[in-house]
Amino acid sequence: MQPRHINMRGRISLKPVALYDKWLLAAVIGLLGLGLLMVASSSIVIAEKQYQQPFHYLVHQGIYLIAGIIFGFGILRIDTSRWQKASPFLLLLSFFLLAVILIPGVGRSVNGSVRWIGIGPLGVQVSELAKLSVILYLSSYLVRHEEEVRTQVSGFIKPTIILGLMSLLLIKEPDFGAMVVMLATAFGMMFLAGVRITPFLVLLGISVLAIWGLAVVSPYRLARLTSFLDPWSRQFDSGYQLTQSLIAFGRGGLWGTGLGESVQKMFYLPEAHTDFLFAVLAEELGLAGVLVTMGLYMLLVGRGLLIARRAQCENKYFSAYTAYGISLWIGLQAMINIGVNAGVLPTKGLTLPLMSYGGSSMLINCIAVAMLFRIDHETRWDILGLGAPANFHLGGYSWREK
Repeated sequence: MQPRHINMRGRISLKPVALYDKWLLAAVIGLLGLGLLMVASSSIVIAEKQYQQPFHYLVHQGIYLIAGIIFGFGILRIDTSRWQKASPFLLLLSFFLLAVILIPGVGRSVNGSVRWIGIGPLGVQVSELAKLSVILYLSSYLVRHEEEVRTQVSGFIKPTIILGLMSLLLIKEPDFGAMVVMLATAFGMMFLAGVRITPFLVLLGISVLAIWGLAVVSPYRLARLTSFLDPWSRQFDSGYQLTQSLIAFGRGGLWGTGLGESVQKMFYLPEAHTDFLFAVLAEELGLAGVLVTMGLYMLLVGRGLLIARRAQCENKYFSAYTAYGISLWIGLQAMINIGVNAGVLPTKGLTLPLMSYGGSSMLINCIAVAMLFRIDHETRWDILGLGAPANFHLGGYSWREK
């Protein structure tokens, strides 16, 4: 008897069935590869000056990426249900670490913000772990309190209290950007879970006003807002970083100045290899490179949302909410970073997911993407009716008739 294969709709065909999303894999590989390329290009001048080694940041980013891939393959072997059980402990760990950072002498200050815990020569940015732990905990909460969330105001007031407490710790660092991404992701997840729309909109409005209030009462955040509205009026003061980013966009044109030919990365544009990596990309690769990068993010987020929807249709609600959360998080953070670089949003200290230089960001992003692959793998396995999922592998599954 000839081997046959069962597609995702249960029909018999001769086409092998992949137990992972090839389009998602293509988007991730594309972003990681482009990110390494731009980290090398944007950091080569500053690395030469600081360390007398032009590829210092590239080597470090490569090490972080390898570590992230190793962690990712480990995540692929963990059943999603285990994350549901571990989510409260991960949330408590995030609270604990965010509080520890604020202890004088423990947290490491960089550019006026205490966001890192020093472990030898390494620095761990706890807000990255906090964003992932909030997604996992909220996914678990939405499953456990599904009816209350959809019918009672208390259903989304309770997680909002937890979000408020974590936001206070993030503001103390301060890490305003991480707080905005975390809250926006959480509210998006609750909306998709079917919360009552009127109380939800009221609470959302209150949250937006609170965020605006936090922004205007702080002198440095207010300066960022005013410089964002008219950066050229204070070109060499609070608007310096944004004007240099806009110059990079202007120099890029349609096809860019060429890889490695950026002028702005030569000590004009601060944080060129981290928060403003996209500006260097726009300068060197032009509008074409910008559209390709945005297309890759749209593909990643779109496939992530599709994976979430498929899991939801299979009644795998924790997996669905987790996939929704991860997709929203990556999409929102990428959108905000690109908006900041292009001058359409106020300046915030947020990295470009899977691309910007940063060990904590790269590790957590790789773990989050691996969770997406695991969720997709489990859902496809269930659709095929094969029982408990086997270990994840980048191959297909063949079903032979007997």
